[in-house]
Amino acid sequence: MGQEVSSGEWSNTQRQQYREKVRQNLDVFERMLAVSSFDPGRFMTGMEMEFSLLDENLDPAFRNAEVLEAIDDDSFVHELARFNIEVNVDPRSLEGDGLSTLEKDVVQALGEAGRAAQSVGARLAMIGILPTIMVSHVTDDGWMSTPNRYSALNDAIMRARGEDMFIDISGPSGERVSVYADSIGPEAACTSMQLHLQVAPADFAAYWNAAQALAGPQLAIAANSPFFAGQMLWHETRIPLFTQAADTRSVELVNQGVRPRVDFGDRWITSIFDLFEDNVRYFPALLPEISDVDPIEQLEQGEPPDLAELRLHNGTIYRWNRPIYDTAGGRPHLRVENRVLPAGPTITDVIANAAFYYGVLVYLAREDRPVWTQMSFSAASTNFRHGARDGMSARLYWPGYSSISPDELVLRHLLPLAQEGLSTLGVDADVRDHYLSVIEGRALSRQNGASWQRDTVLALEQSGLDRAEALRRMLAIYLDLSEANEPVHTWEIPQR
Repeated sequence: MGQEVSSGEWSNTQRQQYREKVRQNLDVFERMLAVSSFDPGRFMTGMEMEFSLLDENLDPAFRNAEVLEAIDDDSFVHELARFNIEVNVDPRSLEGDGLSTLEKDVVQALGEAGRAAQSVGARLAMIGILPTIMVSHVTDDGWMSTPNRYSALNDAIMRARGEDMFIDISGPSGERVSVYADSIGPEAACTSMQLHLQVAPADFAAYWNAAQALAGPQLAIAANSPFFAGQMLWHETRIPLFTQAADTRSVELVNQGVRPRVDFGDRWITSIFDLFEDNVRYFPALLPEISDVDPIEQLEQGEPPDLAELRLHNGTIYRWNRPIYDTAGGRPHLRVENRVLPAGPTITDVIANAAFYYGVLVYLAREDRPVWTQMSFSAASTNFRHGARDGMSARLYWPGYSSISPDELVLRHLLPLAQEGLSTLGVDADVRDHYLSVIEGRALSRQNGASWQRDTVLALEQSGLDRAEALRRMLAIYLDLSEANEPVHTWEIPQR
């Protein structure tokens, strides 16, 4: 959930003052890491998920204000485009039957939200990129949500870039989208889920490094975004689309090696401070909003500092695994925010993805010989790209396995780690087995959301439908199956 800003225009003096305030925040944060008592979290988790809104023709419905008014629940909020909303799930422990309770809570919340959306002529879609979305939906006037932070962010990114966005994505099969956009609108086509894990400061680097190592296999097994603007592109097209749609760099700055704001990273870390220090060192402010709060005074009075400027700046740097500093209950805490996964296809798949991620993450972070000491960072980065581009067909590197497919890696190595990790978290054995069996079924069938969408569209095209009609028909089938909540590996492909 984004942080609101009061303005969209700032003077040069305000920008300079903001830079100094961010640096002051960073100094205070460094002191806190050395002397403050952080809430360790006891493996508290959190989840956010974004949705697209559809009209009766299965096109984007630009009605999020009406939908949110009808839902009337503070856990549902605006997202970037008027055809997006987001739900924020209450933090919780996964101990015992926590995963099952999480699924029940999400099913109930989305059922009520879905009925409210229907009352104003909209339908919720839980999918990485809406197959019927076209470039005009994210570039024509009126696409953007009303909160001021979105227009301010759009203006700041476009001003920093100094020219139109260039979206250029080619899929493994040769299909391509190549288009210019005068806003960050194409980013709004991407809907994702974010998984949070609260950790102690001393453990943060291990959990972040583990999340980075896991990102490629995690993405390959759960891809669900193969189409954009009518073209079959990457299995997880969200990754290149979001990367390009929020790029503040001109071609010349790219050639100079300037860091992108949407990035996987460049190295393993030794402390969370490494990431926040990089934020201050390498990235100009996009939203230089200054608070009146003195973080030094807060710290010396024994209060957890807000570090408002540092947090706002961090929110405009889009790492796929993002560091989070926050406060709750009068104590500061740290979280790893995993931003890798798409929304959907079903709530069961979403919870299974969460179970797999948390289980493997906890195991990897606590190993005596961590995986990131056995593989280069470039190997993890390459895995991330290949998992996004090729999905189940990717070839990945993993210590001891060299080149291996995602399904083999999951079945032979990662699922046992997930079992051990969830056991460490205190998850009941039957709950653990249930959700990991969904991941196992996906690996055995080699079918995830992306492969089902691709195979279904190809089958419908071979039956005589053109691409546009095949996408619409596929989406109609997808929505019915998604709402039935049967995991995607059990979905059948229409007969050709």
